[in-house]
Amino acid sequence: MAVAGRRGPLRRRRRLRVGLVQLLFTLAGLGLGLLVPRISGGLDIPARPVVDMLLALGVGVLGTVAVIFSLLLLVVQWAHTSFTPRLTLFREAPIVWRTFAFAIGLTVYCVTAALAIGSRSRVSVALPILTAVLLLSMLALLRVLQLRALVSIELAPVLRVITERGGAALDALYPPDGAAAGPAPAAGPVNAPVVHTVTWPNAPAVLQQIDVERLVKAAHAADAVVVLSSPPGSVLRHGAALAELHGAVLPDAVVLGALVTGVAPTFDQDAALAIRLLADIALRALSPAVNDPATAVQALGCLEDLLGGPAAQRAHRAGPLRVADPDGQVRVVVRRPAWEDLVRTGLDDVIAAGVNSPMVLARIRVLLQRLASAVPPAGQALLERRLVWVEAEFSGRFPALWQEAVADPGSGV
Repeated sequence: MAVAGRRGPLRRRRRLRVGLVQLLFTLAGLGLGLLVPRISGGLDIPARPVVDMLLALGVGVLGTVAVIFSLLLLVVQWAHTSFTPRLTLFREAPIVWRTFAFAIGLTVYCVTAALAIGSRSRVSVALPILTAVLLLSMLALLRVLQLRALVSIELAPVLRVITERGGAALDALYPPDGAAAGPAPAAGPVNAPVVHTVTWPNAPAVLQQIDVERLVKAAHAADAVVVLSSPPGSVLRHGAALAELHGAVLPDAVVLGALVTGVAPTFDQDAALAIRLLADIALRALSPAVNDPATAVQALGCLEDLLGGPAAQRAHRAGPLRVADPDGQVRVVVRRPAWEDLVRTGLDDVIAAGVNSPMVLARIRVLLQRLASAVPPAGQALLERRLVWVEAEFSGRFPALWQEAVADPGSGV
């Protein structure tokens, strides 16, 4: 079982809330709208045309909000129908909500500045110059947003992003031995009897992140060990056991406060999410309504990268993740999915759906053979059973193509 030292592998990734971002941009626009018209000295111009420009711009910028939500609706609908309804890359992209917040802030700035000028006859040229700079910034953000929307409906970039973020999640949950090295864990409290069980008191939710550092500090202070029953990405049911406390009792609020939950899984610490998404894309492509085996083959290539990567290989020998405090005493134990679970998630449904496609069967066969050559003996039995399944379907349904595949082992690459 892996043991993490002082710098645990699971770090909570903090996100600035969408509402807070909008509030900050609104306050910034209000502040600029009140301060910039007070600039005096230097070159000045008549105030009336500036007021008209500000009011027209303030109303016009609101139209960008419609553009933003139109792009959001288009891309989300496209992703749901073409890829998988669980794909939320564009919806959660910071550029979407930052552009929206900037548009709101620019509107507030324009209206506030126009009102702040009041009955003045002349204003500093700094006011229209700053307005022009802000408008150009708005256009730049819209350009980035549109390019991001175009990329989000193309298959290859979407698969690349899913693979990259899935690899990062696997690295976080299955860190290299050097990164997870720490003081030798002491025996004792981890083997102590359970003194309290924390249950989930709220409505069902998805466990998105675990703030391990916070839990370690709290458990160290109380001389307790927290054993979490659910890995990141699992659904927490009301009243279900969430964690067992060994050695000493921690308040339930402390344990619950170290968990980040939501309505949908995220890539942050969920090792299986990327694999599930790639399998979903392959399944959608293999459905009778779509019938696009080439897309399924492309998704299988990304699945092979994840299942055969270094982090996934470390999952073969990984048990629960044990995180130690600075003294080397294990304080937090996090359950992790086994490599076999990742294989089942990524391949079983795709094999069942791809039995009518020789292209897909050939690609899965090559994938299984490559994985089998790289995994330890303990994982080869699982792959061998699936390889037998695939080869039986391939040889029985497409005997001529099967003979060619046997003669040319690289034909399924």
